[in-house]
Amino acid sequence: MSKKLKVAVVGCGGIANNKHLPALAKLEEVELVAFCDIVEERAEKAAKEFGEAEAKVYTDFRKLLSETDVEVVHVCTPNDSHAEITVASLESGRHVMCEKPMAKTAEQARQMLDAAKRTGKKLSIAYQNRFRSDSLYLKQLCEQGELGDIYYGKALALRRRAVPTWGVFLDEEKQGGGPLIDIGTHALDLTLWLMDNYEPKSVTGSVFHKLGRRENAANAFGPWNPEEFKVEDSAFGFITMKNGATISLESSWALNVIDFGEARTLLCGTEGGADMNDGLRLNGERMSRLYETKVDFGSGGVAFFSGEQETDSLREARSWVQAILEDKEPLVKPEQALVVTEILEAIYESARTGKTVYFD
Repeated sequence: MSKKLKVAVVGCGGIANNKHLPALAKLEEVELVAFCDIVEERAEKAAKEFGEAEAKVYTDFRKLLSETDVEVVHVCTPNDSHAEITVASLESGRHVMCEKPMAKTAEQARQMLDAAKRTGKKLSIAYQNRFRSDSLYLKQLCEQGELGDIYYGKALALRRRAVPTWGVFLDEEKQGGGPLIDIGTHALDLTLWLMDNYEPKSVTGSVFHKLGRRENAANAFGPWNPEEFKVEDSAFGFITMKNGATISLESSWALNVIDFGEARTLLCGTEGGADMNDGLRLNGERMSRLYETKVDFGSGGVAFFSGEQETDSLREARSWVQAILEDKEPLVKPEQALVVTEILEAIYESARTGKTVYFD
C-alpha cells in the first residue's frame, strides 16, 4: 500500500466544507485525522462527515500541533490568522496549504515565506482557479508562445450584486479588505501566472465605498447590514510591470454592471490574444486575415454529458498531495502568492494616499 498522508484542517467553515474537505476525502493517499475550529461544534461536524473513525477534534491549533502526528495542515481561517497558524505549522515540521489570499498583509506573507524556506517544508496557497480546464489549456498555449510577448492583461472579478453576508467577509480587521482581497486576488493570481510575470514596478489604485452603505439593497445573498459593511464594495488597480507590461484589475461585490464574472482574465500579446469572457476565446491573425475561435471544454458532441471528469478543487488537492509525496514544487509557489498580496496591498495604499506606489 502506498503511503498515506495524515492531514489536519484548521478552520472548519464554508471554504473547508465546500472545497478542501470534499476534495481531500476523495484521495486515497490522504487520511483526515484532525479538525480544529474555535467553534467546537463545527470541528465535530466536519470530523464526523469527513474524518477517519479516530479523528481528533480541537479548538486550539497549537494543541493540535503538539498532540498529533499530522504531516500536512490546511489553513482555512479568516485572513488575519493565516500567518500565525501557517508559521507555527511549518515550524512544527508540517507542510501547509493555506487558503487565499496568502495573508492579510504583505509583511505577514513574507513571514510565511521565510518560515517555509527556514524549515524546508512545503507551502502552497489555494488558488484553485489555476486548475480549471480553461486555465490549464491557456497556460500551455502561453508557454508555447502562441500569444507571443504578452504586454497587456486584464484581471476581472466583478459581481453585480453578490455581497457575502455571512462569516467575517465584511470585517476589515479580520479580512484586510473586501472584494479586492477576496475575489480580486483570484483574478490577479491567474493573470500573473499566465503572463509568467512577477516583477511589478508601480501600482495605482482606487477603492470605493458606494453601494455598501445602502439599506435593504438587492443582493443575491440577502440584504447586508450597512453598519457591518466595513470594507470596500469595489476596487480597481492599474499595475505596471518592470518589463513595461501593464495589467488592469477590476473587482467588486456590488457594481451596477450587466457583464460580470469572477476569476477571469484577458491577455493581449504580439502574436494573439485570449479572454475568458464567454468561455475561452482565442484571437489573432493568419494569412493576413483576423480570426477568432472558441475552445470547447464540453461534451464532445455527447448529449447530457458535461465532459468534466474532475473539478478544479480536486485537481488542486491531488496536485498538492503529489508534490508532497514526490518531493517536488507545488504548482502555486509561495513566492508567487507573495507578489499577489504585495500588489493588493499597494492598491489599497495607493487609494488611501492618492499616490502611485512604486516597488524597489
